[in-house]
Amino acid sequence: MNRVLASAVVDIIKPATPTMIGHFKVEVWGQPPYDYVRTYEIMAKSDTIAAQEGIRRFVDEMEKLDISEG
Repeated sequence: MNRVLASAVVDIIKPATPTMIGHFKVEVWGQPPYDYVRTYEIMAKSDTIAAQEGIRRFVDEMEKLDISEG
């Protein structure tokens, strides 16, 4: 299986506060052969955590895609 390499950009829908988690839109895109784009809405404590979760979801999705095609 090829390694999934991806990048992400995060838009803040509702910022996190000390007492509430934030709501973020995370757009993730991969490098070939996983050159797809996915957008996720994620609730998280920070934009960094939201980006990490978006990339984790993308990698999981691409790995499942690779299994079904192989």
